[in-house]
Amino acid sequence: MPATTDPAEAARAAGLRYVSDEEPGIARRRCGRGFTYRDGRGTVRDTATRDRIERLAIPPAWTDVWICPDARGHLQATGRDDRGRKQYRYHDGWRAVRDADKFEQLAAFGVQLAKVRRRVADDLDRRGLPRERVLALVVRLLDETLIRVGNPQYARDESFGLTTLESRHVEVEGGGVVFEFAGKAGVEHEVELSDRRLAALVRACDDLGGERLFTYRDGEEVVEVRSDDVNDYLREVAGPAITARDFRTWGGTVAVVEALGPHAPPEGEHDRRAAFLAAVDAAAERLGNTRAVCRSSYVHPAVETAHDEGALHEAWRRSRRTRRLTRAERATLRLLVDSAASA
Repeated sequence: MPATTDPAEAARAAGLRYVSDEEPGIARRRCGRGFTYRDGRGTVRDTATRDRIERLAIPPAWTDVWICPDARGHLQATGRDDRGRKQYRYHDGWRAVRDADKFEQLAAFGVQLAKVRRRVADDLDRRGLPRERVLALVVRLLDETLIRVGNPQYARDESFGLTTLESRHVEVEGGGVVFEFAGKAGVEHEVELSDRRLAALVRACDDLGGERLFTYRDGEEVVEVRSDDVNDYLREVAGPAITARDFRTWGGTVAVVEALGPHAPPEGEHDRRAAFLAAVDAAAERLGNTRAVCRSSYVHPAVETAHDEGALHEAWRRSRRTRRLTRAERATLRLLVDSAASA
């Protein structure tokens, strides 16, 4: 199945229905030490529905809880946590198909990455703060920091990414930048970058005084960078093979290859698994995720297979860095291309 960026199409591919929490749903109400659930017809008593709700494990502290009445809805529940931030519970099938989409296009991303980096380097050499230079800055930061690109909807709930960061989320000092913000699911991030040139550009964007951190000049107007602008820039450079979200998946996968590649895999199954999980932990720390989320959503499954079979170490031995790709990235690309060819 080819990867798709259309969420409704992705839901259909998973046998699900794309839904919104603006549709009528099931509400949760406190009742004694527990909860009662009500829809438009009254109290929900259907055993299967109540069992499904229990399996969602919605935290007791959530308020304004909405639960999808359809067991096949891609979005199963939303609510507000104790800090007022909107949280989401998705259908397992939705997460699986979205992860599969990401992994399916990752080899194409790797093939085009050097081209993207070359264009970014050229655009960073422009003068002033035109659109192309600021977009190149955002893409370079996506590449270097692996911060999510950001979404205005999540920003309204105090969950930020690069394009929704505000002045309060950044500190520029000397040749370094520190980003401090709450990301997806309210996870606190502190990301440091030491690069004098990028630090100066971040400061210049901040000095424009826009509501968001990353803004550019269009004549006399100051315009904010949106996630759609970033994806349009990437498509212009490399076609539909690359989207902003792919940088995190690529970065997580490469981090595991970099940790495992220089070493021949241990002979025992237990030791091989331990080595793999240690590499995933290192990647998870860089991404700001748990081991489970990193392994399922940000490390291509071909890497674990290649590690078990000894192919990962062999790919590392046969790979050399180039001007635009590190040795770990070259080894990763070799693995992904070989995996796609044998699929």
